[in-house]
Amino acid sequence: MTNDTTPELKTSSGVGVLDKAAAILNRLESGPASLSQLVEATALARPTAHRLAVALVHHRLVSRDSQGRFALGPRIGELSSASGEDRLISAAGPILNNLRNVTGESSQVYRRQGDWRVCVASAERPIGLRDTIPVGTQLSMKAGSAAQILTAWEEHSRLLEGLRNARFTATMLAAVRRRGWAQSVGERERGTASVSAPVHGPTGKVIAAISISGPIERLTRQPGRLHAEVVCQAAAQLTDALRNAS
Repeated sequence: MTNDTTPELKTSSGVGVLDKAAAILNRLESGPASLSQLVEATALARPTAHRLAVALVHHRLVSRDSQGRFALGPRIGELSSASGEDRLISAAGPILNNLRNVTGESSQVYRRQGDWRVCVASAERPIGLRDTIPVGTQLSMKAGSAAQILTAWEEHSRLLEGLRNARFTATMLAAVRRRGWAQSVGERERGTASVSAPVHGPTGKVIAAISISGPIERLTRQPGRLHAEVVCQAAAQLTDALRNAS
């Protein structure tokens, strides 16, 4: 008979089902696992491990990869991002201001919330034609360079879901992952262009996108050629700020 007592469960909270679910999540922290590997690592009975893992998939705390293995799900990253919201916003301010000053364009930080990307920090261009996106604005995850960034590093099943009816393609996202930045021209809104780069949290997961946006007349139809380097530098600075604050 398989013993449902694991090293993780010896410090019991008194709520058995939560302790067992935590044991599964603790195992997945080190990488994807098959059901057999979950059973071996947690010492849970196979039916118990399967029932809990499937329930965690339902709540998006766990996902399935292309090989059918269990892995940490996107909800984990969303909760992690939310817990670091204040650090992200406070660290973003001076970096966005500098990015705006260097490029002459409005700059923003976006974080994914469900099916939307939300502007959580911005620095507006003070004069002239600009792409105004106030903090709190919800935008589509189906178009725009920031949406490309927030989709490109998703786990496989959610990436496929993100591509459905999107203005960008799997080939485009593969290029985004390879070069480390994204651009869009008239993708979200006619006449506007943007460049975005990924911001990584302390664990290395992409938790936000930093962007500049403005009219095509200034950014041209190849905005990445003009501004990808400085946007990537800003993303690296924000990533370092979050890691140092953790």
